[in-house]
Amino acid sequence: MKTKLTSRVAATTLVTALACVGLTLPAAGATGPSDGSARSATHSTSHSRALQSHVDTIMKTGTVAVVARSTGPEGSRYATGGVADQATGDAARPGDRFRIASASKTFVATVVLQLVGEGRLSLDDTVEHWLPGVVSGNGNDGSTITVRQLLQHTSGLFDYAADFPEFTSMAGYQADRYTTWSPRQLVAIAMRHAPGFEPGAGWSYSNTNYILAGMIIAKVTGHTWAQEVTARIIRPLGLRDTLAPTTYPRIPGRHLHGYSNFEEAAPPIDVTGFNPSAGGAAGAVISTTGDLTRFYQALLGGRLLRPAQLVAMKTTVRAPELDPGWPGIRYGLGLMQIPLSCGGSYYGHGGDQPGYTTRDGVSGDGRRVVVLNATGDGSSDSSSQQTQNDLIDDELCG
Repeated sequence: MKTKLTSRVAATTLVTALACVGLTLPAAGATGPSDGSARSATHSTSHSRALQSHVDTIMKTGTVAVVARSTGPEGSRYATGGVADQATGDAARPGDRFRIASASKTFVATVVLQLVGEGRLSLDDTVEHWLPGVVSGNGNDGSTITVRQLLQHTSGLFDYAADFPEFTSMAGYQADRYTTWSPRQLVAIAMRHAPGFEPGAGWSYSNTNYILAGMIIAKVTGHTWAQEVTARIIRPLGLRDTLAPTTYPRIPGRHLHGYSNFEEAAPPIDVTGFNPSAGGAAGAVISTTGDLTRFYQALLGGRLLRPAQLVAMKTTVRAPELDPGWPGIRYGLGLMQIPLSCGGSYYGHGGDQPGYTTRDGVSGDGRRVVVLNATGDGSSDSSSQQTQNDLIDDELCG
């Protein structure tokens, strides 16, 4: 989908949603989030003045709320700003849930790579092998596209979200926010368009790639991508405030409301509730800063993937399309690699959908993690993106 980042700065994306393992309600025990301290993966959780200063700067760029968490060997620190709900005036809290948008892609890529490690799938398998006839027409050919190219965004496939009114206009959103979409319907939107380049001959961010990855997970395992993410990642790591989607439109428990005017000359509307099937495997996860921290610690710490598959995930190519947001960025398999001002780089995956922006950064060994979410559209220029990047960079370089 085209979001504020796609059109103003760069192109991460997509929707998010809710519920668990094919149900329309969260699993038992998935209660409303606390401040996150009880499940912190580190020794202590405290408010940080330095982090608060960054959050205050982000708030000045037009966001409605910001929640941020920075974690390292010394403990976990948090800061918040703004209101979770403009209707009630409730302040944002550290443990509030939010839609993480395309940061979900790292979860999906992790499941695919686990299947590779189990010998049930190969990164060199073609899309046609697993999904016969799904990618065809208008120059699209699934027999020439590999699973690796899906995860790496080197397939050349058109991004269905760029031709999807629910994500690109206020009227489209209001008309279809509760419509249920099948993965095949979303891929079919992309098939109306010719590919941008031959597979492997370029790089372009396309949510279609991850809809197809989710379909392949289902074909290999007999379970939906959401069931596999829940069984393989959410439950084993104890991510009690993280949910995978069905069609349920709400976020349970304490959460941040999203607001957007879709870059139109109109007041922003509350976009929190919608049918998450519109995003599917390309971006449908709800989480918190604390749970995302635990996920990235486990992933980069080597607890979710075998060494060979983690190396494959961290093997990157240049992604120049995203340079306006992150100069020098590279992309692996569901994982971004972004240069640090102090030298070296960090990993993570941004996520954008109308009303929500997720940013994160994690050191190569998983010992240091920074996660933030901002609601509202933010600035019409690059200042929101830059201040969010500065927060992550300063925390990881400090």
